Amino acid sequence: MTSTQPIVMATPGNTLLLYAPVPLYSSGQGYLLEDQACNGLRRWAENFDHVIVMHPLQHGAAPPSWIPVESSGIDLDRVEFVALPTAYRPDQFLLHYGKVRRQIAQLIDRAQYLTFAIGGLFGDWGAVAALEAHRKGRRFAVWTDRVESDVARHEATSAPTLKARVRARLFHRPMAMLERAVIRRATVGLFHGAETHAAYAPYAKAAEIVHDIHLREEDRIPADELKKKQETVLQGPLKICYLGRADPMKGTDDWMAVMANLKAAGIDFHATWLGAGERLQAMKDQSDSLGLGAQVALPGFVRDRAAILTALREAQVFVFCHKTPESPRNLIEALVSGTPLVGYDSPFPRDLIAANGGGWLSPKDDVKALTAVLVSLAGDRQRLADLIDRAARDGSPFNDVAVFKHRSEVIRAHL
Repeated sequence: MTSTQPIVMATPGNTLLLYAPVPLYSSGQGYLLEDQACNGLRRWAENFDHVIVMHPLQHGAAPPSWIPVESSGIDLDRVEFVALPTAYRPDQFLLHYGKVRRQIAQLIDRAQYLTFAIGGLFGDWGAVAALEAHRKGRRFAVWTDRVESDVARHEATSAPTLKARVRARLFHRPMAMLERAVIRRATVGLFHGAETHAAYAPYAKAAEIVHDIHLREEDRIPADELKKKQETVLQGPLKICYLGRADPMKGTDDWMAVMANLKAAGIDFHATWLGAGERLQAMKDQSDSLGLGAQVALPGFVRDRAAILTALREAQVFVFCHKTPESPRNLIEALVSGTPLVGYDSPFPRDLIAANGGGWLSPKDDVKALTAVLVSLAGDRQRLADLIDRAARDGSPFNDVAVFKHRSEVIRAHL
């Protein structure tokens, strides 16, 4: 069932109301939604009788990974879509605020369980929903997978345009205040990974580490393929991979500097960054100026999920230079593929490999230290083979069915 306006009607007692900031797009095929978000709604519907999900609505051409909701496999008899206006400009937000707040209030009355993704400032309907639930005296959960205000703080110096830098300087402190105000009022904070948990747990009445991943059990590297990977790593070029946005917060300049250092050290390697973003062209320019064309591939966005899994499985190290507090899913995808995490130390990767040591972390922002780790692994392939086995073991607990079941159980326990 789809709707752009709330309909006051009876819903099952086991009803979950969600706000997700992933945008819906309108099209001739009905709503379009990002394919992983569709998978998340299928998993939520496995754990609740009825799901009402609010999304901001965008117009125009959808990104490549957006698919028709009607053919997504979502049970539309039990999952109800509510499209809210996209209002990230202050004037848009103020224009829509009163009507959307009343709309959300009606939806809150229809649901037994409430959980809202938060992050941002103007147009953050998740925060509006959370504060409305608090005013109604309702118990609710908040969810986030990164420290959005810290991302904005980083953009205050790294954003590519003056306008974006000024906006980030003006907004990051109010964003932090709003995040903390909402989290303090929530019954429980659901924080994706140890990184966001460490940042937000001090402000929460109760805080839980949860994971939001969309890996199926069949996405895990098979045992025979893992064994072959350990055997082939003993010779040949070091195979490096990264999967994610080409964005300053991902440490694109550091990553390219590490590749340049490996070449200067005489290491035989091949590296691939899979993902598009504002820094992709700059990375290509750096590759040309540093003479890395034979070692570094920058294909941009890759739609084919099978191709992505193949790249992750074939990689021998997953090299990352993340700059801001977040808990990116790509690290889990690497572990499930039997690919060790080699990158900057922070709570999230440290927690992921705590059980079996499936990686090697170096101090944040230290390009020389990260280069030294990779040079060491290139020269000690037996150790690298052992890290591959450890990485696969660290990835063993993760699949979409298990993590959504866990999050649903946490919501029911607290709410």
